[in-house]
Amino acid sequence: MKKEKTVDFHIKWSWHAISRMYNAYAARYDMTMAIGYVLLNIDLEDGTPATKIGPLLGMEPRSLVRMLKSLEERGWIRREIDESDKRFVRIYLTDEGKKKREIAREGVIQFNNLIREKIPLEKLVLFFDVIKDINRLVEEENAKLKANETEELTLE
Repeated sequence: MKKEKTVDFHIKWSWHAISRMYNAYAARYDMTMAIGYVLLNIDLEDGTPATKIGPLLGMEPRSLVRMLKSLEERGWIRREIDESDKRFVRIYLTDEGKKKREIAREGVIQFNNLIREKIPLEKLVLFFDVIKDINRLVEEENAKLKANETEELTLE
């Protein structure tokens, strides 16, 4: 099968194009797309537990730790021990972090407005339906693979 005829090729190809576009936009503000996503996923009022950010973005813990350290050194975030549970650290945006978050948010809005202007609503609705179906199928397949993996381990 030619790669151009596979579903995953088109998803990956599109995502890489979007990623390059976001990174080009973010670079003008001394950021990356990944930094923008982290900033966008920190709750403005209550902060966000550090342990929740990685799973939201699909980041590996080590990568997230490095990024949070870098953001803290830049003065864009601060860490505070959770008052109700001292085992958790909450991440809060500083005033500078809030400005950078707004820049990232504006980039996302601009891209989405462009897409909505150029692609008819019916096509977007269909796209969202299809991508939800793909995600559901992938999740089901992952669950089967995980179940088989667990089953194989118990048989050994």
